[in-house]
Amino acid sequence: MTKNGIINSVIDNIKTIIGALIIAIFIRSLIFQPFYIPSSSMEPTLLIGDRIFVSKYTYGYSKHSFPFSTSLFNERIFYKKPKQGELVVFKTPADNRTDYIKRLVGLPGDEIQFIDGDIFINNKKIIRKKIDSNNLVRCGKTSFKVNTFEETLPNGTKHIAVYNQSGTLKNTKKFKVPKNHFFLLGDNRDCSKDSRYLGHVSFVNLVGKARIIFFSNDTVKGSLLKFWNLKNSFRIDRLFKKIK
Repeated sequence: MTKNGIINSVIDNIKTIIGALIIAIFIRSLIFQPFYIPSSSMEPTLLIGDRIFVSKYTYGYSKHSFPFSTSLFNERIFYKKPKQGELVVFKTPADNRTDYIKRLVGLPGDEIQFIDGDIFINNKKIIRKKIDSNNLVRCGKTSFKVNTFEETLPNGTKHIAVYNQSGTLKNTKKFKVPKNHFFLLGDNRDCSKDSRYLGHVSFVNLVGKARIIFFSNDTVKGSLLKFWNLKNSFRIDRLFKKIK
């Protein structure tokens, strides 16, 4: 190959790599982005080791839709208001950088309060039905026994939530959700740093809606690097499971 041929080949390869990167950034920013679940705050809905796809287009776009939260604009464009019960990925109000995933419970203008262990939205207790009292969920490096409930939000959306049997949060102050903000909770109610502690989440901080689990590996039983043990840690029943 001639010198010019080698140079042209290198240039073509660079163009291919740049083109692939542009396509990847476009998909990640505007369509779907993969996320890894590192904590137990959403058990039993999401487990440590779940890998999920989040739709970026569902709520429109803000600076947090793009890598490094590039400040292209300060509000949202093509904004569509999220619904109660949806699992939302957002940037935490504390640093506008860390990604969290929680369930949206309170909309702008709502008042939310825990009273004697029950959740009240606008002074009305949400309906919940006890399902089980024998489940164990994780919290950090430990596990605890929980009461499992099916809760029904005011819009009719149902979801599963768990409460620690040995001691759960009974009462809170009343949280008034400001305009263009939302109140989010973890399904693992006693092992979740959520709006009870982080505060309300601005609509600008919304990243996207959790859609599907595309892969799951129990990190307690083995990491992906230990491929010889994958058969024991790979959760095949969660492969391409739709998130509710």
